[in-house]
Amino acid sequence: MKPLRIGNFSGFYGDRSDALREMLTGGEVDVLTGDYLAELTMLILARDRLKDPSAGYARTFPRRLEDCLGLAHERGVRIVTNAGGLNPAGLAGEIRRLADRLGIPVRVAHVEGDDLTAAYPGTLAAHAYLGGFGIAECLRAGADVVVTGRVTDAALVTGPAAAHFGWRPDDHDRLAGAVVAGHVLECGTQATGGNYAFFAEGDVRRPGFPLAEIHADGSSVITKHPGTGGFVDVGTVTAQLLYETGGARYAGPDVTARLDTVRLAQEGPDRVRIEGVRGEAPPPTLKVGLNRLGGFRNEVVFVLTGLDIEAKAALVREQLADALAKTPPSEVRWELVRTDRADADTEETASALLRLVVRDPDQQVVGRALSGAAVELALASYPGFHVLAPPGKGAPYGVFEDVYVPHVGATHRAGASDVDTDHVPAPHVPTAHVPTAHMSVPHVAVLHDGRRVPVPPPQETRPLAAVPDPPLPEPLPPGPTRRAPLGLVVGARSGDKGGNANVGVWARSEDAWRWLAHTLTADTFRQLIPESRDLPVTRHLLPNLRAVNFVVEGILGAGVAAQARFDPQAKALGEWLRSRHLDIPEALL
Repeated sequence: MKPLRIGNFSGFYGDRSDALREMLTGGEVDVLTGDYLAELTMLILARDRLKDPSAGYARTFPRRLEDCLGLAHERGVRIVTNAGGLNPAGLAGEIRRLADRLGIPVRVAHVEGDDLTAAYPGTLAAHAYLGGFGIAECLRAGADVVVTGRVTDAALVTGPAAAHFGWRPDDHDRLAGAVVAGHVLECGTQATGGNYAFFAEGDVRRPGFPLAEIHADGSSVITKHPGTGGFVDVGTVTAQLLYETGGARYAGPDVTARLDTVRLAQEGPDRVRIEGVRGEAPPPTLKVGLNRLGGFRNEVVFVLTGLDIEAKAALVREQLADALAKTPPSEVRWELVRTDRADADTEETASALLRLVVRDPDQQVVGRALSGAAVELALASYPGFHVLAPPGKGAPYGVFEDVYVPHVGATHRAGASDVDTDHVPAPHVPTAHVPTAHMSVPHVAVLHDGRRVPVPPPQETRPLAAVPDPPLPEPLPPGPTRRAPLGLVVGARSGDKGGNANVGVWARSEDAWRWLAHTLTADTFRQLIPESRDLPVTRHLLPNLRAVNFVVEGILGAGVAAQARFDPQAKALGEWLRSRHLDIPEALL
């Protein structure tokens, strides 16, 4: 059977506006997927919905589609997107009105049932991560465009693949292969050289968007349209495979994919084959993302220039101590960032930044009282006093949490462990947020003709259990070493999942893997990344990818919307790690 060519035209809400047209005109493709949703995006859409109950979806998508809907219809390309966000029915209706206005006979369907907000009082949005079989139901019924709310990112690929090849829910290996391909595609150009550790090895000024040629057995080839920028090689695919993952079991609502079984091979220029992926029955629970307002935050950044940087910083902190003590915020954080250089030839490079961040449930506590105290220092503090921007009245910030609800109607696999190590609620989640076992998630495919088709849960589930670490490779023989940056011999990619961060590190040769596996332990990671020293750090070995993946719990506080650290999504945590120095065998340098 001919492979199904599935491409991506969006990796986030705000991606390149001309990517849909580029993918439609650049080469052969059967299905195009657009991923718009992230933890922060759901909060943004929830705040939109507060202002306008008819909102809650990505408003840029209809504008993008207006230019390309006729072209997609003419070429027989189906479009699947989670741009529906909190209101997939609303977006589906707008697309129908757009098609009618343009005179294009397009069948539009949508998937719903993920919205559990009513069950979680106090949240702005609570949404279950659905799988791909609702999408498959819509496509089998003839939909040209399928809109979803909160589905897993990979479901945008597993749904079309299941519909095309007739896969059943128990086709675990095939589904797992599609999940892996979907995970590679979901972030768009991150698979084609974007945000890549070794970006200098190709022209990544404007990377093309990726596509996967998926076969009936679940294997795939990751590639891109001819003539587009960027590049696809084993490294770019490995980097994306490690992004925002944890251990060997990559769990989802349709299947648990075993990342330790993935095999990659360079098949040709810009072509990487993925095969050997094994799958297991999905866990008995669905992840539910909760977004709520956490309180209010305010920020002031003082610029300290020239000499006596430490003394200037101490003076400001002492001067503001009284203002902070009058009505103490629940959280006060000072951070001195030494961007200054001695004998600098520009004022900017002679300056350091002192950042004050305060948080509290009461806007008044972080608002004008603090702002006024900071501004009043303008003529009464350190020499050269100024701030990057005037402090404001305090802005709301969000908190992301995840909890888990059971698949209703599913049966556990006989003999499977009851330990659900990867899906237990995070320690900071209040138990009051955990619903009863009787809560159901009404996964429904709303077809283009208005029929509502319930999507049954998986009939077999398997609670997750930790995969024992595989044996380590043989260590390198002793030899001379040199103190050098880790990134000279390994790549890394990092990302966020709620308050946790992951850092995937991979080697590009067998010798480098032998050294990496023995050298970069969890303890060494803590030494190199001081922020992690008092946090749980778990290392997972993935020998097929020549990779180690670290999960650092709690480093991001309450998630990206809370902006608890300088890099709130841990996007650059991997690059920081690569810049740290270790004793590296000279044979690898």
